[in-house]
Amino acid sequence: MNINATLFAQAIVFAILVWFTMKFVWPPIAKALDERALKISEGLAASEKAKSELAVANKRVEEELGKSRNEAAVRLADAERRAQTVIEEAKARASDEAAKIVAAAHMEAEQQVVKAREALREQVAALAVKGAEQILKREVNAGVHAELLGRLKTEL
Repeated sequence: MNINATLFAQAIVFAILVWFTMKFVWPPIAKALDERALKISEGLAASEKAKSELAVANKRVEEELGKSRNEAAVRLADAERRAQTVIEEAKARASDEAAKIVAAAHMEAEQQVVKAREALREQVAALAVKGAEQILKREVNAGVHAELLGRLKTEL
């Protein structure tokens, strides 16, 4: 065999191999590479979009947390004010009740003083009658002298 013929045959086989590869093998590989590149670019775009959405969501969460903290502080302040109001009302009711109890005690004491005075008047009247009876050495009839005893009670 001649080296030129071998070289020529190898060149023809190589040309057929290149043509076959370019016609049947290379397009699916190029298509797969293009699809992969497209998926990667879509993934990167989705990643960037997700990052921006995450930043927006984080900002919204921070705003909501701030609002919640402020609302909680306002509610706590309202609750404290209501508690103070309830305490003040309870104190006012308690002091009103204490004043009523003291007034009732004063009235009861006044009534007891009046009753004691009446009892004392009765006793003084009886003592006066006994004293007058002993002085006169005769019995004084209380029924007969009721008017006199009544005047004596009012004078005492």
